[in-house]
Amino acid sequence: MITGGSANDQNPLSVQPIGLYRSGYQLEEFMRDCGVSFRVEGSRVPSVRNKLNELLFTDPTGRDVTRMIEHVADPRAYISEPEKCKAVIDHLNKALEADGFRVSVVRGKARLQRMAGDSAVIDAFGSKAKTLDFDTVTREIDRALSNAEADPEDAVTAACSILESVCRSILIDMGEELPGKKDISGLMKALQDVLGLSPGRTDLPADVADDVRQVLSGLTTTAKGIGALRTHGGDAHGRERGRKSVDARIARLAVHSASTVALFLIETWERQKRLKSPAGSDGG
Repeated sequence: MITGGSANDQNPLSVQPIGLYRSGYQLEEFMRDCGVSFRVEGSRVPSVRNKLNELLFTDPTGRDVTRMIEHVADPRAYISEPEKCKAVIDHLNKALEADGFRVSVVRGKARLQRMAGDSAVIDAFGSKAKTLDFDTVTREIDRALSNAEADPEDAVTAACSILESVCRSILIDMGEELPGKKDISGLMKALQDVLGLSPGRTDLPADVADDVRQVLSGLTTTAKGIGALRTHGGDAHGRERGRKSVDARIARLAVHSASTVALFLIETWERQKRLKSPAGSDGG
């Protein structure tokens, strides 16, 4: 990804390079920007490979390699070819996931982050959002996970944006008008009504009616709580210098809660679509 592959490889069966092609001078400039002393000696690709191998032994903290990963994934280098930036980040994350790391774009810059024990719900929700091509939701998930430790206020704001984006996307897909009040409370109420998730519904089996209503009421309470936390503890409306409203625990609680509610809403919407299809029936 750093070199962009060999300039002379014309073999169509070769693995195609990922990223931008960089000349010898550009590679030296790339390394200099990362704070690494480097000269191309002979061929470009072997020179970079040798330098990376050297850093495995001379950079035990991983700082230099971290800077390289973030620099090679920097969106600003791919302004004219954004599809190449996406390919680089996707490839990096496939390789990094097993070691508990991921690259995310936060405020226009690539950041290498340790994944802080993301739950199965977040993994399932993230996969579902990608499958459904909810681009805005996917970006907010990355933002929330990346900032839970470093910037918990922003993670709280992202958590609320996740839920708002899911509600808005489903309502639009269903051909429903967005509510006049487009905050999380208004969007959530509108979506609960069209999905049959209102706590006031009267068609529930008698033996579980109260329990189901309590759970459905909890969806509303959770959504309102996340919205209120965004107002009072997030950074959507600015923040006072030096003041920390929430810590990483609260940020993760907001992200996990938003993801749980959002996943349930998506699965309910998908179930309704199946039931409305000609062959749709799931038995319950």
